Amino acid sequence: MGGGLAGIMKALLALEDGRTFDCRSFTGSGEAGGEVVFNTSMSGYQEVLTDPSYSGQMVTMTYPLIGNYGVNPEDIESDKIHVSAFIVREYQSFPSNFRSTASLADYLKEEGIIGIEDLDTRALTRHIRNAGALRGFISTENLDPVSLVEQAKSIPSMVGQDLALSLIHI
Repeated sequence: MGGGLAGIMKALLALEDGRTFDCRSFTGSGEAGGEVVFNTSMSGYQEVLTDPSYSGQMVTMTYPLIGNYGVNPEDIESDKIHVSAFIVREYQSFPSNFRSTASLADYLKEEGIIGIEDLDTRALTRHIRNAGALRGFISTENLDPVSLVEQAKSIPSMVGQDLALSLIHI
């Protein structure tokens, strides 16, 4: 999977209910936590990344190939990436679009956002849909499932958070 090996490293996604997913980072080393959600769009991943409504969330794209058209300044929804992490089935590192000004991995790295691939996003999506909102934690630095599940449990719940203030500065 993936279109290149630069920055690829083992990672682990752990959910607060104990479910874990082996994966790989396509943005290099890092860690992130947040509520795990999914998006069923077939295109528009750059708009999803910069949508303030995803603040504090790790977005799973259900479409299997992401990164194929790169990124460009015209397709952003706000002044920054709002997701805490980006989860895809397969990352394509060589964009093929005349509008592309950078790869998705470079765009994420520039803003310090971890991107992971090579996990069963269908299984993750079904699990979230059946279990309800779950907090998760991703790491390339600590691959101990028990430790990462505990870190996921320690993330504050999104319930009751006033996220509207962060939307004012768009």
